[in-house]
Amino acid sequence: MTSTLPAPAPAPARTAPAAPGDPVRTRLLDLLDQRRPGRSLLGALYTDPELHDLDLRLLWHRQWFFAGTVAELPEPGDYLTVDLGTVSVLVLRDDDEQVRAFRNVCRHRGARLVSEPRGSLGNIVCGYHRWTYATDGTLRHAPQMVPPEQGGPDPACLSLRTVAVRVVAGLVFCCLAADPSSDVDAVGEVVAPYLLPHGLDRAKVAAQVDLVEHGNWKLTMENNRECYHCDGHPELLRTFFPTWGLREDQVPPRLRASHERYLAAEDDLRVACERRGLPREAVEDLVHRPLGFRVQREALDGAGESFSPDGSRLVARLLGDLDEPRLGRVTLHAQPNLWLHAMADHVITFAVLPLGPDRTLVRTTWLVDADAREGVDYDVEALTGVWRATNEQDAAFVGLTQAGVADPAYEPGPYSEGERQVDAFVSWYVERMREEASR
Repeated sequence: MTSTLPAPAPAPARTAPAAPGDPVRTRLLDLLDQRRPGRSLLGALYTDPELHDLDLRLLWHRQWFFAGTVAELPEPGDYLTVDLGTVSVLVLRDDDEQVRAFRNVCRHRGARLVSEPRGSLGNIVCGYHRWTYATDGTLRHAPQMVPPEQGGPDPACLSLRTVAVRVVAGLVFCCLAADPSSDVDAVGEVVAPYLLPHGLDRAKVAAQVDLVEHGNWKLTMENNRECYHCDGHPELLRTFFPTWGLREDQVPPRLRASHERYLAAEDDLRVACERRGLPREAVEDLVHRPLGFRVQREALDGAGESFSPDGSRLVARLLGDLDEPRLGRVTLHAQPNLWLHAMADHVITFAVLPLGPDRTLVRTTWLVDADAREGVDYDVEALTGVWRATNEQDAAFVGLTQAGVADPAYEPGPYSEGERQVDAFVSWYVERMREEASR
């Protein structure tokens, strides 16, 4: 059973035309209008540099996106950066242990403040002229500047430019818009009960791997939304039921035995969740909501505990206050750039970040309980093995698709019965871009 949140009213099929004199937006709207429901996008929407730039400016720079987790910022001064085209966002934990986000640009002459993807700092010091900012973004020191009492600039007017940030059960979301949607708060209320038992605020990073896929970011997200290709993931299929996304009447005979095993595991999971008061049913709003999402707790195959060759746990110490390893996985998908799996023993988050029309960064982070000991409670190679292999396989699939959609012979094809969520993601993209391009 799948329930939904009350959603904003859907946009009309075609809103006001693009601003006069903007041929790229006009072309975008024409391509969006040509997309047929139930089929993939036209090739230019995956390959054209000008349209990719519009993706960044109209969608990524205006919608909430997943930046990372609080476990990546365990101490005051710890930071991470997220780059979206020419925009760079600095996310950090300030001296009062609050998570903040800023534009990664000095208020003097614009130098990039922090270049590394992650690290730790005391103050934020510009490497060019040594302007120095506190972790709350206020300007502390500007060498050789005339003081305010002598007619110089007021330091209070030169604080770092802030970026909207929300923490949802340990997940950090940011929005670059001047007037961000409040949708993240409504979605957070639904998602939090699924994730809070896993205690992401009491977790630590066991491993993090950045992988560049040679494909458009939308192809990366589409690939994640279906298991039609899951025969290509032998390691994952040890614990991931291949009938994911199919209704009962859509299960083919060759997968019937797997599906019967899935139904039995789901029944066991239902009993375990009811005993512990854990939410389990699917809740989704994938098309009309600005922060499209889907969350559910689902059974795993084998021992039903974790992503291992036999489904048994990979970390001896369980997360949060969980008392049972056989609790399947919470799966969360949020658009434009997040999916995650939360087991009783560890959590894996995936952040999708566009690098270019045909290149996408997939940042995978494995979280374990903060008191779990490497080499004693878990082995990093074993912990990361299934998804390191799966990510490499997915990168190959995305690369093949990028090569195909760039070919003049490509025409958008029909989705299969198991690709409903791919269609939902593409429909969400079309709706968001049409709304923004028509403003």
